[in-house]
Amino acid sequence: MNMSTLAVALLAMFAVGGVVYALLYPTLSGEKRAEKRRKEFAGPSTVRGIDREAQARNKRGQIAQSLKEIENRENARDKISLEQRIAQAGLAWTPKKYYGISAGVAIAVGLLLWLASGNWILGLAGLFIGGFGMPAWFLKRCKNNRLKKFGVEFPNALDVIVRGIKAGLPVNDCLRIIANEAVEPVKSEFRMIIESQALGLPLAEAAVKLHERMPCAEANFFGIVIAIQQKTGGNLSETLGNLSRVLRERRKMRDKIAAVSMEAKASAAIIGSLPPVVAILVWLTTPKYIELLWITQVGKVALVASGLWMLIGVLIMRKMINFEI
Repeated sequence: MNMSTLAVALLAMFAVGGVVYALLYPTLSGEKRAEKRRKEFAGPSTVRGIDREAQARNKRGQIAQSLKEIENRENARDKISLEQRIAQAGLAWTPKKYYGISAGVAIAVGLLLWLASGNWILGLAGLFIGGFGMPAWFLKRCKNNRLKKFGVEFPNALDVIVRGIKAGLPVNDCLRIIANEAVEPVKSEFRMIIESQALGLPLAEAAVKLHERMPCAEANFFGIVIAIQQKTGGNLSETLGNLSRVLRERRKMRDKIAAVSMEAKASAAIIGSLPPVVAILVWLTTPKYIELLWITQVGKVALVASGLWMLIGVLIMRKMINFEI
């Protein structure tokens, strides 16, 4: 064997050894197994991250859809029927009874003004005021008083639900506790929610319908929270606890504004009542001096113009001292 053959054999051995080393070294050294473990470890976390992002996007989409549905219901609820107005006032009247009371009040006010003045125009004005103005004003006043009582008691009802859920009670049991032991009108409204559920209505829809009977921000917030929680899940006790805290802060801010604006309201009441009080005092002391306002034609025009300007001023002052929170 000459030297050239030996050199070729050695080079072939080195080449085969290099190929074998290149192919088998990752397996022998454990690099392939380490790379495999890294892929197995990193793969699920990446997948989990993607899943979490997809779940977050899905949850945001569900919340947006719930808010859109609630907004559509609010837009469709602009026109309120007479039955709904009576229910919001908390009265057990039928529309027939309401119209009968309106007719009776209209006849009474019209006759009273006609007999007191002897003018049939004032009698017709009394019919209009007694038939359309006074019953509507009475319903609105009853509704506002009922909403005020509901707003005061509703955060306490939310606290009952929060404590009950933290203690392990179901939501329906918490609602029954409120329906049995709360103060009116919260008691009757939650009883209607339970009755709606007994008829097969889901809790989210029953909570949303609460705002139809009690058109206030507190009932609207409660319906939105329940509707979103039913679709997306989450900690209901924590959410309702935050809602209760927000409602109490709103009430505190409203009371603070009412206290601060009380001086302005007193000034507006004094300014608004000053002209009629002075007119009555002048009429009691010197009736001949002031009766020219309703005896002469110029006086009647001045009296009407003064009344219109007085009404405009009262409405402007009312707008300035009333704050919506």
